[in-house]
Amino acid sequence: MQVIDWLIVIGYLILTMGLGVYLSGRASGSLVDFFVSGRSLPWWLAGTSMAATTFSIDTPLYVAGIVGTQGIAGNWQWWSFGIAHVVMIYIFARLWRRAEIVTDAELTEIRYGGKTAAALRGIKAFLFAVMINCIGIGYAMLAVVKVIDALQLWESAGVGPDDGNIKLWSVIGISVLVLIYTGFSGLWGVVVTDFFQFFLGLLGAFIVAIAAVNSVGGVRSLVAQFTSATHPTMLSFVPFTWNGGFSFEWSTLAGIPSSTFLAYVGLQWWSFRRSDGGGEFVQRLAAAKTEAEAEKAAWFFNLLNYVVRTWPWIVVALAAVVLYPDLDDRELGYPKLMLDFLPPAVLGLVVASLIAAFMSTVSTQINWGASYLTNDIYRRFSNPQPRKLNWSTREDSPL
Repeated sequence: MQVIDWLIVIGYLILTMGLGVYLSGRASGSLVDFFVSGRSLPWWLAGTSMAATTFSIDTPLYVAGIVGTQGIAGNWQWWSFGIAHVVMIYIFARLWRRAEIVTDAELTEIRYGGKTAAALRGIKAFLFAVMINCIGIGYAMLAVVKVIDALQLWESAGVGPDDGNIKLWSVIGISVLVLIYTGFSGLWGVVVTDFFQFFLGLLGAFIVAIAAVNSVGGVRSLVAQFTSATHPTMLSFVPFTWNGGFSFEWSTLAGIPSSTFLAYVGLQWWSFRRSDGGGEFVQRLAAAKTEAEAEKAAWFFNLLNYVVRTWPWIVVALAAVVLYPDLDDRELGYPKLMLDFLPPAVLGLVVASLIAAFMSTVSTQINWGASYLTNDIYRRFSNPQPRKLNWSTREDSPL
């Protein structure tokens, strides 16, 4: 990291804070304005925010580790969720918008009614807002520390590699920055910054992929060298070969047993807590302008998540296996390739894109968790108000 790289990173952080403060006026009207953007999000903004939410700072490293040890087919660990997300397009997206709720926990009480349902709503809100949310944010922070170590960011600034305090405080500092602009601007600030953060992250992924391909002599050379270094089955999209009819030959070299692959595509996608589009996705779908816009947002998310951004990461992972065949931790191939092949300024841009991925994840977690605490615990139990439905706007308001 040179001076120009640090200036790019600092400039990005200032720009993000300024954008959040600028959008603060859109979040000040009501609880609905703050947590579901007044139900006015266009489909392209909601869909991009959904994709940004699933893109954490260590996601490219995670994909590099999978491909390096299990081959391309190993990505079915997360590709399998695409089944649930296609179902979300055609069934759940419109229904979540039609419900006109703030959180999915709120729907629990509406659906079942009574004191037991109210208790279930409160318990779910607490578990997701505090327990699960804190674990998710903590995992994202752990990923930041790993990336900082891998990129040797503070060593380039003259800080010793064993000085853990500066690394800790740098992560805390970025998190406080996210907390400030998220608190000012509500969901509008989260989704708008998500939009820029996602495409910055995507640009960074393409830059690293291009550098990786050029470093090994092109795509054909990359495929040939990867095949000779591993095995042709490591390039397979699925861990089996179809022999016609109902005859399949399972690969034992791709790193995925048949039972594991079948668990991914037959069990994992519907047993996951977001199989109905729940959690953070519900916020975006409930915030869409109309039911049709919610469905388009779900479509756009699937396109960005499974088609567009997958392949730059996979290309980098293949190149890392070729360039660093003796690397013990395959996840470190991604940042190592960045350090070895990206020139100054470009490196700063890609580092800023990884920080953007972290900020996107944490801002979503903060706003999402706060929506549970405010709407489903404080508003419901500490400050309950009788409510009526305003049929002119289809929004609820105090009696």
